[in-house]
This record gives sequence, structure tokens and C-alpha cells, in this order.
Amino acid sequence: VDSPGLTHASSQQQANGSRIHVLYSTPACYLQELNKAKLTWSLKEDDFFPYADGPNMFWTGYFSSRPALKRYERLSYNFLQVCNQLEALAGPAANEGPYGLGDSAPLNEAMAVLQHHDAVSGTAKQHVTYDYARQLAAGWRPCEVLLSNALSRLSGYKAAFSFCLKLNISICPLSKKLAHFQVTIYNPLGRKVNHMVRLPVSKGIFNVKDPNGKIVPSSVVVLPSSQYPEDHSELLFSASVPAVGFSIYSVARVSGSNLWDHTPKSRFREPQTRVLAIENEYIRAIFNPDTGLLMKIENLEQQLVLPVKQSFFWYEASIGDKDSSQASGAYIFRPSQSEPVPVSRWAQTHLVKTALVQEVHQNFSAWCSQVVRLYPGQRHLELEWTVGPIPTIDNWGKEVISRFDTPLRTEGQFYTDSNGREILKRRRDYRPTWQLNQTEPVAGNYYPVNSRIYITDGYMQLTVLTDRSQGGSSLSDGSLELMVHRKLLVDDERGVGEPLLDEGSGEWVRGRHLVLLDQVNNAAAGHRLLAEKEVLAPQVVLSPGGSIPYYSGAIPRTQFSGLHQPLPPSVRLLTLARWGPKMVLLRLEHQFAVGEDSGRNLSSPVTLDLQNLFATFIITHLQETTLAANQPRASASRLKWTLNTGPISSPTPPKLNPASITLQPMEIRTFVASVKWKEDS
Repeated sequence: VDSPGLTHASSQQQANGSRIHVLYSTPACYLQELNKAKLTWSLKEDDFFPYADGPNMFWTGYFSSRPALKRYERLSYNFLQVCNQLEALAGPAANEGPYGLGDSAPLNEAMAVLQHHDAVSGTAKQHVTYDYARQLAAGWRPCEVLLSNALSRLSGYKAAFSFCLKLNISICPLSKKLAHFQVTIYNPLGRKVNHMVRLPVSKGIFNVKDPNGKIVPSSVVVLPSSQYPEDHSELLFSASVPAVGFSIYSVARVSGSNLWDHTPKSRFREPQTRVLAIENEYIRAIFNPDTGLLMKIENLEQQLVLPVKQSFFWYEASIGDKDSSQASGAYIFRPSQSEPVPVSRWAQTHLVKTALVQEVHQNFSAWCSQVVRLYPGQRHLELEWTVGPIPTIDNWGKEVISRFDTPLRTEGQFYTDSNGREILKRRRDYRPTWQLNQTEPVAGNYYPVNSRIYITDGYMQLTVLTDRSQGGSSLSDGSLELMVHRKLLVDDERGVGEPLLDEGSGEWVRGRHLVLLDQVNNAAAGHRLLAEKEVLAPQVVLSPGGSIPYYSGAIPRTQFSGLHQPLPPSVRLLTLARWGPKMVLLRLEHQFAVGEDSGRNLSSPVTLDLQNLFATFIITHLQETTLAANQPRASASRLKWTLNTGPISSPTPPKLNPASITLQPMEIRTFVASVKWKEDS
């Protein structure tokens, strides 16, 4: 529409007595005009999900479309935060060093493009999706240079760093070929973490030494799918990594003999008894010996027992029917039937047990398998699933789910996160602010799950954390499901113009669900801290053994923290990034809601000393800004609105004291700091 022509026509109509005034506007101008009208507004506390543009037309498919791209976006966010942090900690040396010119901007820009509503949503054409992935890959490369420069500057070592980007499918040429190498693990969290490192290795026995040169426990695990065990084995060891810092571990092969000469045969075996279970000091998972399916989860620490049956199913995708011509597609989720089809009613199982890991490997079909895993000290169960390529030789599009069935009495309610932060209550076949005419009992109850979904009976809570955005629901009491993959044969006529086939490497998808069973009053502490660790996972970088000094006289260090003291567990370091030649952008988030945690008092306000927090630079000036960091908070002006529930309180920003910054529950505070980097950092 020609806006000037439209406004001109409107002016002519006004001359003839029309009361309609048309003008070209922007969202900001429109909002200001609404505010000037001095109206009284109702308060909306829910969101708009799930939405539909007609009967049988729920836009809930894109919550799960193109899961490989969704995971790549999540991994890229993780890597970008590591890149941003090291750029801030190492200063100018990160951008220009022995490895070349490092730059975080290309990955920042690629990630911004991925937030387009047809990008991470999975609703672009196939060739456009390939281009989104290409942009991310191009952004990773200058960040890898930046990480190499920064790690060398901060450790005092120069080494040929290698970024093994295919560890999820057990591929890393450096660890596979070399008899001696170093493993640098960087932790972007504001608190210390223990991280289980898994690296593909060739045959032999290995010694692993920590940053102090002390040998730590390690295990070599043979992967069950291996035809030749020496070619498909992984080295495991637990690494302790300080807050916003790194630890360097060294690995050396001490024997070239065959792995099977030193590995107890019991490490990979068929279960010999009727009891099939894995457990550590906190969790026990019991499997049905006849079907191989997960049967029960026990929280040994809190003395909880819950029957949990988990398996995989698929919905037959609709291509249209007598009720509606609407088909399931990239945007739309519309199954032909409300009941999904089991991928299999049983799973072939293999049991793997070592001192450092216990696993049950489940094979459901040629295109669906899963590993249920427990590490020592872990308070959650890890389910690593692999799905694809989804077969469509029967001419049925398929939408694959992982479903958990329990006897919990949940009264039609379940809970999902909102953008990884606040938790929203969902109620089956219900909308809080209007009367629902439900035309799709499955799709009409699907919601976006960015990081977690849970069900509770008021005493026990079963929480499942995701490693990417997925669609999820609770379609019957005590049940919880997440859609992990989709392959569709018909376009849904919403603009993509092609069916959702997810061709190429996107046909195979591997991911993880982290399962927690807790008492309700302990649940938030568990899922909040675990979700933070999942989103900001440690970054593993390898290098050959035998590094050289960064510069003559450099004092090498094998362990480093960018903080003088770790942050409290309730505080998340949301952003630490360079913001100019001598400036740093800092965002701190209180990641608990009011009253959410009573056991450890994690919902209380927290006060921090920013002046003495960072180890590599000194803050010479600190200014608090709005969330977008584009205007000072003290001078920010917000529109005031009148609600039918009463006035809104607008607290005055507190006087800024860098030595005493207080965060209220769910609060994010943003700062721009002028800094001076320390020469000896």
C-alpha cells in the first residue's frame, strides 16, 4: 500500500466530513498515542500460546521444526557467550594475537539473524536453512581465533588449539590420533562446575592429570554400536573448573596394548539378572526387564519413588480431511489421530557400567535409539536420544515424541518456561482470558518449551529439561511429552511452499533430556541451576602436548578464574562482553522467582561487590543502563498506565554504588563499565 497516497485520500475524505484520520506511524508513536488517551487497561498475565488462525489450524508445529538448526542455534549461543567473556577478560590481546585476528562480531551478527521469526523457528525453505547454518559456521571461525588468542594470553601457553565440533557423534581426530594431548575446559558460569569430559580415543590405557599434576580417575568406555571396539571407545574423566575460568588437564597413553586386555568384560554386557537398573548416590533408574523401557525413578536423597514409563511415539501427520483441508507443516501441527503410534513396544538393551558412568543403551528401531545415563554425583537422569532418518516409505508424515507416563494426579495442569526464565502454568483445553472452542485436542494443547517442562501433584515434581526449543504438553494427567523431530510430506500453505523434509544432516538428530524428580520445595533449586549449566555448558578445547610460553618470561598457569570470588548460585552472569576499546558490558540476573525456593533461601535478594569482582581488569567507572544498554537507567523515561487492578508502582532506581549492587528475584540489571586491564592478568 502506498502510505502517502493513503493519507492523502484520508485528508480528502476529512474535507468531506469524514471523522477518520489516517497517518503513517511507528510502534513507538502508536504506543504514545494510546498512552495519551488516558484509558484504563486490563492486565494480561498469561501469554498468547498456543494460537491459531482458524479451526484445526494451530501454529504449534514450528515449536519443534528443524531440530538440528534449533540445536545449532543453542550451541552457537553457548559458544558466543564463551567468546564474549574471553574477549572481555583478555582485553585487546584476544583480538590480535599469535593466532591472527579474533572477532566476536560475525557470530554476534549471525546469531541476530537466527532470531528472525522464520529462522530458529524452522519455517524457512531448505536452501535458506542451509544458509542460516552457513552464517553460523562462518561466525564460529573468528571466535575460534579469539578463543585461541585469549586462552594463550591468560594461560601463558601457546599451543595448536583444536575445536572438536563433532564430539556429539564421537569424532575428534586429535584425541583419536595423539598419544599425549592437553584438554582445556572453560567454564562460563559464575560458579565452579564439575564436568564429565568424554573424548574419542584409540586403543590403550590412559593417565589423566589435573592442573596440579595429580592423576585423576578415568575410564575408557566401549561404545555398544561398535563393530571394532578399539575404533569406537571414549575416554571419560571428571574435570573441576573454576568460575568464569579454565582448567588444563593432560592426557597420556601409557600402553598401546589392546583395550580388551585391560577392560573388564562386564563394562559392556547384556544384563544377566531380571533386575536392570543404574544408580549413583542420589538417583536410581529401574527398567522393565521384559520390555527394556524405563519403569521407575527413585530419588535416594529425598526418599522419593515414582513409576515412570518412558518411550517414543509418533503422530501421523494430517494431509487434510473432511473437517478441514489443513495439513501439518512447518508452522502447523495437526495429527490425523489423537493417539500416537509407538515406535516400538520394547527396546533391545545393553548395560554399560564403569566407575565413572552407568548407562542403559536402548534400541527401539533402525531409526530411534536412546542412552539413559548416570554419572557419579549427578542428581538428574540423562536421556540422550537419536532419531532419524524418519522413514516415510509408507507415505505418512511423522511427528516423533518422547513421552513420560506417571501416576501423578496433576488435575489437567502442567508448567512450561517462558524464554528460559519465568514459569507459566498451563491447563489442558483452557485459556485464562477467553472461552476456548477446542478443535485440536493434541495440537491445541501444545506449548513452546525453551528450557523445561514439569508436572506435579503438589508433593512430587517431575521436570524435564531440553537442550533446544521444543514443543511439549501434558495431554492426560501424569503424562508429559516433548516433540523431538518431524518429517512431513505436505506443505501447510503458510508461505514456505515446500514440505518439511529437513534434508541432509538435519535428517539425523541427537539430543538430550535431563530428568529431575524432586519434592516440590526443592525442585526450583534443582531445575534452575541445572538449566543454567545446560545453556552455558563448559567449552572443551584440545591441543597437542608440549606447549611453548606465550612470551619470553611468561608464567604459565594451568588453572584460572576471571572472578576474585564465585557468584552466589542464585545469580547468573548473563552478559560479560567488550563494549568498545576500553569498555565492558555487564548483565547480572537473579534467576529465582519470589518464594520459589525455601530450602536454600535462593529466592532472597542478593548483594554483590562489582568493584572487586573481576580478576583481569579494574572498573574505573560504572553506569547502570536499561536492559538494551542504549540509555542510562537514571534518565530513562517510562510511560505510565492506568490499570483496572490499581496503580503500577515505579520504583526509583537506587543510587549506584559499585561496591553494593542488589538484585531482587527475577531482576536483570545492566551496566556499562569503563575498565583498565591489568598487565599481569
